[in-house]
Amino acid sequence: MRGTTVLPGTPCRAAREGELPLHRLEVPVPDALPFAVGTFDSIGPMSRASFPHRHTFHEIVHVTGGSGTHVVDLARWELRPPHLCVIAPGQVHHWDDARDLQGSVLLFTDDFLLDHPADRELLRRLSARPWLTLDEHAHARIGRTIADLHDEYRRGEAGVETVLRALLHVLVVRVARLPATPAAAPPARPGAVAEEFVRLAARTDHRLWSVRAYAERIGVTPGYLTEAVKAATGRTPSQLVREARTQEAQRLLAKTELTVRQVAHRVGFDDPAYFCRFFRRETGVSPGGFRRAAVRSQ
Repeated sequence: MRGTTVLPGTPCRAAREGELPLHRLEVPVPDALPFAVGTFDSIGPMSRASFPHRHTFHEIVHVTGGSGTHVVDLARWELRPPHLCVIAPGQVHHWDDARDLQGSVLLFTDDFLLDHPADRELLRRLSARPWLTLDEHAHARIGRTIADLHDEYRRGEAGVETVLRALLHVLVVRVARLPATPAAAPPARPGAVAEEFVRLAARTDHRLWSVRAYAERIGVTPGYLTEAVKAATGRTPSQLVREARTQEAQRLLAKTELTVRQVAHRVGFDDPAYFCRFFRRETGVSPGGFRRAAVRSQ
């Protein structure tokens, strides 16, 4: 995946103005192994960043000591080690008032999973319940596997990439077998859910053009999202999504030379004819008519 790795020292910046910082995996040289494992200290300050940010890569954190709170999307998890945390590309997380963090951090891109592509789905499922509190047996077993990964990565002997992929596969499968932590995080506050929905809708992300997609991204059910947004704004998520799609289509028609078909695709429509009907229903004019009026007014 292009753009998921960078050389050391590359700043963690937002992809576009108004978006959260996007952290890419640092590798020592171009085309190096898209994998790293180490302690919080050896991985560096971003491993315990206190500001909300996203990754282009997967992160698995085995917390063995420390205090504070880990915030993943809208859920807050108090540290009472040992824990295991799985964060997927695109999830938002940060550490709040974290002190004396101890443990291991594994970072790797989707590309690194080529030997075991089914692990991508396992990791996606794990990221939906990202915070696991480990019992003594699970803690010891997970610790041994991660110690093997540390040792193999440090030695860098012949066949290191194959062995690391195999050990990572074992780790992912074993973590997927663990039961969910009984004491789950408290439900996200309706106000916070509505605020996150409005923020995401304003980004006009072409992957998020349905209420269900927004709900899955935020980590709540579509019904809960609808209730939270309606209570906060007086409008339904469906209304706000239609408005966001329409506004983005208007921007693209007025300010770019994209074809109507291309604009339709950018705002989540596979069928240009259906997009034209949608646009006329929302604005009272066709996409072509809107573009011509916009050109005349400039």
